Amino acid sequence: MYPLRFQPIFQRYVWGGHRLGEVFNKAIGESSAAESWEIVDHGDAQSVVREGEFSGWTLSQLIGKFGAEILSPELFKTITAENIPDSLRARFPLLLKFLDANRNLSVQVHPDDRMGASLTPPDLGKTEAWYVMHAEPEAKIFAGLKAGVSEHEFRMAIENGDVESKLHHFTPMKGDCVFIPAGTIHAIGAGLLIAEIQQASNTTFRVYDWGRVGADGQPRPLHIERSIEATDFARGSIDPQVPVKIAGTPWDRLVACEKFEMNRAFIDKPLTVGGDGRCRILAVTGGSLELSGDPCAAPLALADTVLLPASLGATTVRPGVDGVELLEISIPNS
Repeated sequence: MYPLRFQPIFQRYVWGGHRLGEVFNKAIGESSAAESWEIVDHGDAQSVVREGEFSGWTLSQLIGKFGAEILSPELFKTITAENIPDSLRARFPLLLKFLDANRNLSVQVHPDDRMGASLTPPDLGKTEAWYVMHAEPEAKIFAGLKAGVSEHEFRMAIENGDVESKLHHFTPMKGDCVFIPAGTIHAIGAGLLIAEIQQASNTTFRVYDWGRVGADGQPRPLHIERSIEATDFARGSIDPQVPVKIAGTPWDRLVACEKFEMNRAFIDKPLTVGGDGRCRILAVTGGSLELSGDPCAAPLALADTVLLPASLGATTVRPGVDGVELLEISIPNS
């Protein structure tokens, strides 16, 4: 195996803009784009390998043929267990994307694994984390409900069109990380560029959409009862994560949960990553780098991503002349 780079898949929702092209140099074309799905294995949304021996293979094909090598034998055994629905079995468990919030995203909530498995068709739950790569001065993040907001109060706010008054919000800064467990009411506000790691799910229950209409001129559908069912009303408000230094390394731990771990570092000299039998995703959030064993001649630049298979062994990262800011996302083996 070797470091795997994929072709991005662009999603063109009503709240997107042009900064995925203008800032991140993504080939979005003339139309606006809301999201760039960088690494995904979810139904028809399939990342395709760009270079090397497996050029043209989908991520699903790779997992089907080399799942134990890519994910680790332990993790591959977990995702292929007989109790997993056929539509979810042997799926790469995470989705990495970049978002351009030119307008507010809807106020929404995602199901946990239990609720996701009960849907038709079944889906994974959706726990996610955001890394803020750019924030306009007035941008907001809405994360969780204000303290003490009950299901009854929230229902009344929905009926009265006063949802925003029940939401906890803050003004984010570049470099903030926000962890959104499944069941958390949330919305990304206008003026943000975000790197997001999430479970490989596309199930969203929309509870409020700021009174706007979709591309067809009609209000986008809301999912009030599903949203209420999915919401954890005991969770309360959520603020940015406090980074924790990992002793003896350049890494700061941003998130550690059962679905993924995410670290951040600024690197100005060669460094080895991996080699511990875990699958990794690297995402460049500043500067550039080269990787040992990468079949692509060009360095990874801003908003480029790569998947390091678990069997690859230690991989050397060589930062560019100005160094590199890097996110490292790994998947626990158990």
